[in-house]
Formats: sequence, structure tokens, C-alpha cells
Amino acid sequence: MNTSRYSRQELFPPIGAAGQAKLKDARVLVVGAGALGTSSAEMLVRAGVGHVTMVDRDYVEWSNLQRQQLYTETDVKNKLPKAIAAQNRLMEVNSEVEITGIVLDVNGTNVEELVQNHHLILDAADNFETRLIVNDAAVQYGIPFVFGACVASYGMTFPMIPGKTPCLHCLINHLPSQNQTCDTVGVISPIVQLVTAYQVTSALKILTGNEITPSLQSFDIWKNEQAEINVSALKNKDCPTCGSNPTYPFLAYENQTKAAVLCGRNTVQIRPGLEREISLQQLAQRLKELGSEVVLNPYLVSCTFEDFRLVFFKDGRALIHGTSDTGQARAIYNRIIG
Repeated sequence: MNTSRYSRQELFPPIGAAGQAKLKDARVLVVGAGALGTSSAEMLVRAGVGHVTMVDRDYVEWSNLQRQQLYTETDVKNKLPKAIAAQNRLMEVNSEVEITGIVLDVNGTNVEELVQNHHLILDAADNFETRLIVNDAAVQYGIPFVFGACVASYGMTFPMIPGKTPCLHCLINHLPSQNQTCDTVGVISPIVQLVTAYQVTSALKILTGNEITPSLQSFDIWKNEQAEINVSALKNKDCPTCGSNPTYPFLAYENQTKAAVLCGRNTVQIRPGLEREISLQQLAQRLKELGSEVVLNPYLVSCTFEDFRLVFFKDGRALIHGTSDTGQARAIYNRIIG
């Protein structure tokens, strides 16, 4: 190994040579290879984390290049899956570590196999259902999970340590619920870097055996606002995920999003696994701002989005017209609803 590569990091007393050796032996799973995932993965790889696994279901598009720092115009032109494009670039950044890119839609049927043999999971998912599925698996297998999310100029992060801190399920009712996504309200790249700086700092602390505070940190970089809350008191002893009698509800099939092709209609129906009621008025307004042709009535919102026609109902159910690909339909749904 090139001993000078990590010298500046080893000079930092909380890490040192002993911490660097721990990073070399660490295995980290990054769920999502979008803005947060690419930024976090690059930091981890440059820091010398021995094995980084990146999993993502999507491919690189032009709109990604504004903030997803590992990708190039060539990746867009070749329609490379994000996990593969990220793996290719990261191998050029640091050939001393092992990088695995997996093209996969993470769900309750594959997450348990995916998380095993990892020492830490970094959240870079684009929707809360996936986060809660991974949170369940992380608690079940005793793996620290560093939550992170951002949209527009707002972001938040929280490190979850099984058996010590509340889990994401404990906090779900204490987090803002705006049903906003990067596709509906946009996102600026500085908030990505701020969230990942906190996420990766938490990861480095955990992997090198340093103490970590169970704080939920949030910030709006445009408004120059930030808040930090110690969430220790929010740990719920009756939590179905991390309480005294865990059932890991988000790993159960009945609590997962269902996607079904409607016979003969080139349409996929999406039924969210989580109970959620959406504001049709707010959704219609965001879609209008995107330039979509929108129809709103007391029961539903209908709109055009790219090459598809979408219909959303108050209970979160949706019809995605123009495709029979359930994976594509789920991806479109998450881009709008989150």
C-alpha cells in the first residue's frame, strides 16, 4: 500500500493509524447512487474504506449531471446504469479498495441478503419506503445506518445505532412530511455536499470506534438555517422495528408498494405500502410549475409527465399510463411522490 496516500487523515488524532487500519477492513453499503450516494461513496473511497458496495436501480440521465458528481456526459449517452458508472469512476479514484456496483431495486425480498456482511449502511435512497425497509434490515442484523435526505435547499441526517439510538421508524412521525422531490421542487448541489459531509463524518466516527451523538440535524442552506435535536428520548420501546418485540414490519410483503400491470391498457397501478394521504392541491400546484398539463378535481390529479400520463388519488394510489414495466412505473412514482 502507498503509505503516504492517507497520511493527512492519519495525522488527524481521532483517526490515526489505528483508525485507518479499521477503515481498510470496513465494508460499507451505499443504498442509492444519486446525488447523496455518489458524493458519499467518493469520500469513503478516497478515505480508504476497504470495500464499498453501491446499489441503484436507475441509469444516468442529463438532469443528474448538475449534482451527481461521479457521472459524465459519456455515461448519459451510453445510458449506463448508475451503479456501474459509479463503480467505473471510483475504481479510477482508488485502485487499492474494492468497489462493487449492483443494479437492483432494493425491496423487502432482497434487502436482507444485501445488507449482510457490511459494517455500516449509508442511506442515499430517493424515497422513504426504501429507507424504512433498509432501516428494518439494519436493526435486524445490528448494522449502523446513517440516514440522509435532501430536496431543494433543505437537508437532514441522523445516525442510527441498533440497540443504542432510536431507529428511523421511531422518528418517522417527527420528521417533516412534505411529499416533495427533486423532480417537483428541484435541488441545488451545495445541500447535497452538506448532507453528505455530515453522513460521512458519522460513518468515519462509527467505523473507527469513536463516540457518536444520536442527533437529528437539519439545515436549509439557502435560508442559512439549521437545527440539531438530540433524539435519545424519542426511542420508542414499543417500536415494531427496534422495540422489545420487533416484527420488522417493512420487510413484510403486505407493507410494500405493489405494482400491477392493468390488463390490455399499457398501464401500471401503484399501491403504496405505507398509509399516506397526499394533498391533491399541493401536488397539482407543483406539477403545474413543472409545466405539466394538469387536471384537478376533489378525487384525483391527472397530468402529463415526460412521455407518460399519471393519475394520483388521495390515498397515494396512482396509475402510470404509457408503460407496462413495473420497475419503470415505481421509479416514476417515487420521482413525483418521494
